[in-house]
Amino acid sequence: MKLTKADWPVLIVSGLFDMKNDAGKRVRELERFLIEEQHCSVVRAYCYSDAAKIVHSRADIGVIVIDWDIAQEVKGSCGKPQALLEEIRIRNKQIPICLLMDDETKEKITTKMLSMLDELLLKHVDTADFLAGRIETLLLEYIKRINPVFFSALVQYAEAYKYAWHTPGHMGGEGFLKSPAGVGIHKFFGENVFRSDLSISVPELGSLLDHSGVTGDAEKNSAKTFGADFTFYVLNGTSNANQIIWRSQAVRDDIAIVDRNCHKSLNYAMVITDIYPVYMQPRRNQLGIIGPCRLTEFNKSTIQKNIDKNQIIPASKRKHSPVMSALTNSTYDGLCYNVSTIKDELEHSVQNMHFDEAWYAYAKFHPVYANHFGMAETQHKNHPPIFCSQSTHKLLTAFSQASMLHVKNGSHVSINPVEMNESYMMHGSTSPQYSMIASLDVATKIVEDSGTVLLSDCLYDAVVLRQRIASIAMEMKEKGSWFFSMWQPQQVKYENNHVAFTKVPPEYLSSTQEPWVLSSKDDWHGFSDIEDNFVMLDPIKLTITTPGLKTNGSYQRKGIPAMIVTNYLINHGIVCEKTDYYSFLMLNSIGTTKAKQGTLLTALLKFKERYDNNVPLSEVFPNLVKQHPEHYAHVGLREHCDAIHEYYKQHDLLGKMHDAFEIIPHQVMKPSDAYQQVVKRNVEFVTLAELRNRVLAVMLVPYPPGIPILMGGEKVDTTALPILEYLTARETFENTFPGYESDIHGVERFTKDGKTYFKTLCVKQTAKP
Repeated sequence: MKLTKADWPVLIVSGLFDMKNDAGKRVRELERFLIEEQHCSVVRAYCYSDAAKIVHSRADIGVIVIDWDIAQEVKGSCGKPQALLEEIRIRNKQIPICLLMDDETKEKITTKMLSMLDELLLKHVDTADFLAGRIETLLLEYIKRINPVFFSALVQYAEAYKYAWHTPGHMGGEGFLKSPAGVGIHKFFGENVFRSDLSISVPELGSLLDHSGVTGDAEKNSAKTFGADFTFYVLNGTSNANQIIWRSQAVRDDIAIVDRNCHKSLNYAMVITDIYPVYMQPRRNQLGIIGPCRLTEFNKSTIQKNIDKNQIIPASKRKHSPVMSALTNSTYDGLCYNVSTIKDELEHSVQNMHFDEAWYAYAKFHPVYANHFGMAETQHKNHPPIFCSQSTHKLLTAFSQASMLHVKNGSHVSINPVEMNESYMMHGSTSPQYSMIASLDVATKIVEDSGTVLLSDCLYDAVVLRQRIASIAMEMKEKGSWFFSMWQPQQVKYENNHVAFTKVPPEYLSSTQEPWVLSSKDDWHGFSDIEDNFVMLDPIKLTITTPGLKTNGSYQRKGIPAMIVTNYLINHGIVCEKTDYYSFLMLNSIGTTKAKQGTLLTALLKFKERYDNNVPLSEVFPNLVKQHPEHYAHVGLREHCDAIHEYYKQHDLLGKMHDAFEIIPHQVMKPSDAYQQVVKRNVEFVTLAELRNRVLAVMLVPYPPGIPILMGGEKVDTTALPILEYLTARETFENTFPGYESDIHGVERFTKDGKTYFKTLCVKQTAKP
């Protein structure tokens, strides 16, 4: 399908459409000439307030024509043209705006208003045909400016209708049309998808592997927009971006300082680069929420102490400066480090700093996140090079797997893009997906044009939802009932007073950083030893807590495990991001709508109603009951929650988890050496009952919380017994409550005598590194 100017409607704001007078006739003629002669499409708005709603809800408007005199044309309140103009320019600085007016009123237009306009159109001087032509000219010029450089070239190539004699084999989609299954996928996706799926043989689109042509131009624009010295587009996700960063800077037997709360791709980067990892340990509160690493973990003396006590780093290496630090920013629960504070500690301790910002690519575009993202400009005269890997597809608008790798040179050390590109080519495909490149180009253009206003809307909506859930909880509490809560401040300093969070204007909460910065003086977050000016909570990361735990970590008499709530939500078309024992995380991104928020609230209220009425599980979770009738056939929802909550209490599952993750097990070999044992087949499956004193060959990552509990090369000795106890408790839980199998990377399950057991790969005891 070829896009035409009709896909970008002209919005005419006037109260004259239905008027039976000359002015009404002129506006109707203008509309007719736009449609019939210029082949444009038209959207009507009868007053300024309606037009503002259209501007908010539709980004496809191509030109806006505003009638200056609506207040004189229609009865009732309609707003003012000045306010509409300002609203439009806040949201879109480029869209053409024309003011439609009488000759005698043009002197009333202020200089400020003139500066926001593109053209003045006189109703009764020029012909409607001429006015329509002027509007069409503005529309065509605007359409040319909409598409960024790479996407524009891709559209032009696809619309050239060339005969392809190169890969891919479907040849612009023609190959799919030769079989029924192919026709199905062609109809589903549409022809443009296939016409823009091209080969690297197309010179007009440049090269991703050497960052040339319009591809290189797009990357340069992204670097400028995101605050980097240079940027690479990465098409296999941030997992691949992390590999590129590490492969470009670290070599065998280097030392790296690594956040234990890091993505598994970073752990695999340690394997590939064959380095010695020294871990920084994140803290954890009594609700089980993962917090930041302590600031002392970044201190030069602490780093050296941790290196010195590492049993596998040779003495000759222990005075070497760590080649890399890796920090997850934001954490999986939405805590964002103050990068300026981190630089203060690390700038003299490591050669390179890496921030894995997979879920945080938007931070550059709103002042509420100032100083809390890797590419932030800070007042440091001596900082090392900084790398940021961002999943542009996660909370911005790129296609899945489309990510960016940003590099900021150090104050005294620069990263050579040509040298780094060797690592890039090692991990990049020679057959890139051009639509993914285009999505990164367009995602950049979106935030470049409208990033601040989009984030402002997103933050405002997130705050309103937070306040709504908290208000419902207060209302229910006053009635002697219960509801879900939000992990957020209970009070905020506002106008020199401490005000309840629900009473603070959302405009203030969504535009000011201070309420979200964690402080030991206000312990709502549960990290009593938190350092000043160290981390903030990202307002759009919504952690909803369920009844069952007090803030000090002690169990309440009744409780609702979060996984039961999120399973209910999934069955009602609502999928959360992460589920812990008594909390779950929702992401309020720029794509979240008020309808989504309303549906979430109604679903939570429906769950409460079903819980309070102890509705049979056969109605709430029919598939669960069907699969395990002997366990759940005659059980109600409240009884089911009570049973699992009681299990958690009796076995202190959260306490075991807390103790397990307070330990960094002893390393007896590098992760890379452990992996080599897998390749050499010097490994064997070992059950939990046999795991004591064994060395893991692979990492174990339980969800929740989604961070490694054991890494390859670590030993399950006496120090690591709390880890074994936690895994055993998880195994027992799954046998007690079938249907609630948890996700543990690195664990395989097998059944014996009707019981499920965990097993994992360990290095054979006879194997040597």
